[in-house]
Amino acid sequence: MNWNLKLIYESEDLFEKDFQYVEELVKKIEGLKGKLNNREGFKEYVKFSNEFDLVLSRIYSYAHMYFDLNQKDINNSKRYQKVYGKYMEIMPRLSFINPELLKNKYEDMISWCESDKELNASKFFVTKLFRDNKHIKSAKIEEIMSRYNDSLGGYSELYNNLLVADSNGVNVELNDGTVVNVNSGNYTYYLASLSNQDDRRRVFEAYYKQYEDHKTTLASIYKGVIASEYADSKNRGYKSILESHLFGNNIDKKVYLSLINVAKNNNAAVKKYFNLKKKYLGLKNIYTYDRMVELTKSTKEYPYEEARRIVLEADKELGGEFYEKAKEVCADGRISVLPSEGKQSGAYSTSTYDKGAFILLNHTNDLDSVFTLAHEMGHSIHSLFSNEAQPIETHDYVIFVAEVASTFNEARLLDYLMSTTKEKNERIALLQQAIEGIISTFYRQTLFADYELQIHTLYEKGEVIDNEVLSNTMISLYKKYYGFDLSKEELKKYVWAYIPHMFHTPFYVYQYATSYSASQALYLNVKNKVPGAFDKYINLLKSGGSDYPVELLKKAGVDLTTKEPFMAVVKRLDDLVAQLEEELK
Repeated sequence: MNWNLKLIYESEDLFEKDFQYVEELVKKIEGLKGKLNNREGFKEYVKFSNEFDLVLSRIYSYAHMYFDLNQKDINNSKRYQKVYGKYMEIMPRLSFINPELLKNKYEDMISWCESDKELNASKFFVTKLFRDNKHIKSAKIEEIMSRYNDSLGGYSELYNNLLVADSNGVNVELNDGTVVNVNSGNYTYYLASLSNQDDRRRVFEAYYKQYEDHKTTLASIYKGVIASEYADSKNRGYKSILESHLFGNNIDKKVYLSLINVAKNNNAAVKKYFNLKKKYLGLKNIYTYDRMVELTKSTKEYPYEEARRIVLEADKELGGEFYEKAKEVCADGRISVLPSEGKQSGAYSTSTYDKGAFILLNHTNDLDSVFTLAHEMGHSIHSLFSNEAQPIETHDYVIFVAEVASTFNEARLLDYLMSTTKEKNERIALLQQAIEGIISTFYRQTLFADYELQIHTLYEKGEVIDNEVLSNTMISLYKKYYGFDLSKEELKKYVWAYIPHMFHTPFYVYQYATSYSASQALYLNVKNKVPGAFDKYINLLKSGGSDYPVELLKKAGVDLTTKEPFMAVVKRLDDLVAQLEEELK
């Protein structure tokens, strides 16, 4: 139950051959310098660029997947650093391209794309290029700026090395004398499954102690991430760091702010749910480490093969090509299933244009693991549809729509399980799973989006950014969104250090919430058999990155420039909490 990376390269020699081929392609592209001012020169560039993207994607996927299987393996680390280093070396050499293309007239380049079948797929690239023009500098400045990519990107690597590669987990003695080793792969499992509150506290405090121990270093790393973001936004002439992240995908700032406003001011059901949990579990006080604890103790476990069967059965009801794609993405060799030492924590889906999709899991046989499988399969199904329907120029969909397919698949799974499960405790567990899904995906990610905006704004104003500022801001937000007083659990204020997205991909997490809102609206249309709804959804999966994400979602039937999709999620949570309250009675 692990990846078969021979599906990408049959041997290490073939990987090395492609690694060398990348350099050949870069030299061919460099040979076009000064020749991009006509259709033939642009056509040559597109041909070489497409091949370059294809091969680079293969070698990078192969290297980072081996690395994620065991980040403590020195050979895996060397292979990954070799590819990453090559990428950083290449980027300055190709920095001449966009400035040179922008010397052409927009109308001329659009004409080249429309009149030449081999260039037609580059039309959206040209549209984006000229829209982004005011933030693209001269070739010389682009080259200079690109030389800082490696050093500025090093903060993310420092974070990973500190908390993953150099971390061995921590042994925790529970009340009954049992000793468990808690690490990034199983931490949330223990918080969800341990019935004794003091055991949950012990696990939480032992695991979070690493963030307190390294609070000054982690704060410095995070400040470095923000500083590099600030430098890039200023160098390119953006009004703010936030705008620099929204501009490329043409996301209106009001989408971001509307999301925060709706979640922050419509969270009564969140607080009602935690109070309901506190009462039902007989807790004197409820803490954040109680957030995931199960309301019922169902003895049912979901080994991977059973989880796979259930998710496929749920997807089977959608039929046709969707079900065929579902079977394809969980075939042998496509999924790394079990947690192990040195393995990347969490779960993700990744793919290359020509070698299919792969999924990383840390499966722990609980219900959450089943939903995680459904989530990642949704991503992989999306990738297969997009790769088959789109040319390489537009196959790569952006994060803003990526989470639509994953959470759509989770909603399908929930309905399937609720329709086939009659046992009371399991129904309660499913309702809790749905509620926790909304809180985690919509409210929690929006809380972090709010946090990022506040901290980055403080930096832009020249305010001090240290571990106290980072922690105090989090304390305030947890009180507002959840009703939790973090002064009663001192270590939780370091949750900012627990979220890798803040260090690796700033202003990323809000897209989970926007995508979730869109997916729920789309799923309800499909579930209620609205004419054409399922076809629109499949067309969205096939559309890849062929247009700006908000426009793609509008075509599918959801307008995120309004607050209605966000309020629909609020209403959904209200209904689920009310239903859970009745079940618990």
